[in-house]
Amino acid sequence: MSVLQGSCLCGTVKFEIRGPMVKFSHCHCSQCRKGHGAAFASYGRTRRTDLHILAGRESIKAYASSERARREFCVHCGASLFWSGNSDELAEWIAVALGTIDTPFAAPGQKHLHVASKAAWYTIEDHLPQFD
Repeated sequence: MSVLQGSCLCGTVKFEIRGPMVKFSHCHCSQCRKGHGAAFASYGRTRRTDLHILAGRESIKAYASSERARREFCVHCGASLFWSGNSDELAEWIAVALGTIDTPFAAPGQKHLHVASKAAWYTIEDHLPQFD
């Protein structure tokens, strides 16, 4: 398994993922759209123990966007970095914003989530599975 390298937009936060990534998704919920300023946010999950912050830990701030979700971002450039859930089921996992990963990687099994609340101006035209 290869190690994936990642960073924020300004390069202050640098991280490595030293384990597998799973559950690749494109979330269309309004919070992900607002957090990323885009039609959807793309994430992959890894175990918390496999995510290693190499630089800029003090520049990562968190925002509890709901009772269920916590989003982490760089305070300098605003780049969305990580998403985590507050449930016991998700406690050992953290989602990494795929656009912050600098190393080429494969993302098998992608899907679209929360498509019932997707942006009205965006049309999903791929053949990936969709879930409300």
